[in-house]
Amino acid sequence: MHAESTPAIETAGLVKLYGTNRAVDGIDLTVRRGSIYGLLGPNGAGKTTTVRVLATLLKPDGGSARVLGLDVVADADAVRRRISLTGQFASVDEDLTGYENLVLLGRLLGYRRREAKARADELLAAFGLSEATHRQVKAFSGGMRRRLDIASSLVVTPELLFLDEPTTGLDPRSRNQVWDIIRMLVRNGTTVLLTTQYLEEADQLADRIAVIDHGRVIAEGPSAELKASVGTGVLHVRLAEASDRPRAATVLRGRFAEAVHTDNDPRALSVQLSDPALAAAGLADLAAAGLAISEFSLGQPSLDEVFFALTGHPAEATNGSGATDSMRKEAAE
Repeated sequence: MHAESTPAIETAGLVKLYGTNRAVDGIDLTVRRGSIYGLLGPNGAGKTTTVRVLATLLKPDGGSARVLGLDVVADADAVRRRISLTGQFASVDEDLTGYENLVLLGRLLGYRRREAKARADELLAAFGLSEATHRQVKAFSGGMRRRLDIASSLVVTPELLFLDEPTTGLDPRSRNQVWDIIRMLVRNGTTVLLTTQYLEEADQLADRIAVIDHGRVIAEGPSAELKASVGTGVLHVRLAEASDRPRAATVLRGRFAEAVHTDNDPRALSVQLSDPALAAAGLADLAAAGLAISEFSLGQPSLDEVFFALTGHPAEATNGSGATDSMRKEAAE
């Protein structure tokens, strides 16, 4: 089989254990070359552990994984030469300037001094950081650090780039800049495996998405296909009074059972519909109960609603202390 026709990533029954915890529990993936593939799920779902196995930082405890046609255990050194990884936290030296960081990495990766300097200038310009060339990284904004971190992963252009939650904590403008960078990389031939807990991010970027929960793939496919799998439409309702939401949810559950989802907005809730024609009945029930509605709309399910339908809980559900149970598990690991 020609290298170009082999998948960028192929796993079968992949398992990674931490004691008795199955952080990765039999994951099957096939990632096409030249695509953006999204691993979507909450903190602790197994996304980062999966990436670390694929990047040869961890050895699997079961199953198999091949990256660019190479076995991640038997051919680990060859895999490392062809991939790059940008983790959740910046890996650059804060006491150096952006330029110095990139030159240092270039030298470590085999460039001659003149070549390393030229590559640093090229990357700083491409990532909109030329004006901060001689500024220490400690003075960078969060978005600038993230762009520099991704640039550091591209000193030698990889065939496959792992991006582990690349926009966590960024403001919307910085997030959009990172999205543009990711799209540019794929246009230039790099395959990207993106992990994210941001549903909009997966929707915007990924050609295909694997939804992961508790170390397992619970759904996989293009965004539109995943949305269609949970119903043909969603009724979004915004109430006039936030205090009415518990009663409104009860009214709607009387007709739609578990398909009611409460949103972050304290006055909002949504209902997954098997048939969009049912929306009128739900609105009539609310009116009959004397519940005032400020606005409503009928649309396609969001990925947030897909995750809720598949798992029974929101993608970023928290317990009473404000932390997810999966976050606690991940911290313990």
